[in-house]
Amino acid sequence: MQHNINTICVCGAGTMGTGIALCAAQHGFTAIVFDINPATLASSQASVQQTLRQLLAKQKITAQQQHDIFNRLSFTAHLQQATAPLIIEAIVEQYAAKQQLFQQLATINGHNCIFASNTSSLSITQLQAQIPHPHRVVGMHFFNPATLMKLVEVVKGQHTSATTIQTATAVATAMGKTAVQCTNSPGFIVNRVARPYYLEAMRLLQQGVATPQQIDAILESTGFKMGPFKLMDLIGIDVNHTVSTQLWEALGHPPRLQPAALQQALVDAGQLGRKTGKGFYHYQPQP
Repeated sequence: MQHNINTICVCGAGTMGTGIALCAAQHGFTAIVFDINPATLASSQASVQQTLRQLLAKQKITAQQQHDIFNRLSFTAHLQQATAPLIIEAIVEQYAAKQQLFQQLATINGHNCIFASNTSSLSITQLQAQIPHPHRVVGMHFFNPATLMKLVEVVKGQHTSATTIQTATAVATAMGKTAVQCTNSPGFIVNRVARPYYLEAMRLLQQGVATPQQIDAILESTGFKMGPFKLMDLIGIDVNHTVSTQLWEALGHPPRLQPAALQQALVDAGQLGRKTGKGFYHYQPQP
């Protein structure tokens, strides 16, 4: 496996996949965005164009840079075009879906191709199961928004080789990220540590101790960049709840990490945060 990777394929054109691909293109990589849904691809492309226009208007990039970055991106709904020395999947958080994708990609990419998962909580070791050459499967957990957040967790599964870890770390660094290596464990580092931040905040709300606005305000005043309720709305309440549930189950259902019934109720009601216009807060529809 080579450290000098120039092309990255990102599978999944949602918010995370789009952000990862744009970040790669901003740092000189050729980025292929693959998604089976043409409408999602169109939305991804429009999002990239809007972001680049905003950066140009703020004079953070030049018109030439805007042109060059966009030209380093391509969008495709054809699996046969999802070929690159490094593939980062950012699809639904389900083992079966991710493993099926990697198995399909293995048939059209060489055995030296690195398969990286952007999963926030699923086991990399389990994802490696039934994947040809499992030593090339690694976790590369980006954070939302991927173009701005500096951290990437580089996660070593049971079979991940040292070369794969080194290459993933080198790529993340070349993308302007702070790459932190860790061994596969439920929730890795950030989501393991962050769970009480969300769960205790929701317990305070359920007990009537304070409102989301009050809890967010006091935590932000102590140095947190964003309070737990604003952050859950940004991440997506459904995504956050899924991570909480997966971590709780993987650790054997410890009471301190039991997912909040309040959050489940919001998911059931379709109130998922910013992306639906309502979560713990209300939001104006996006233009």
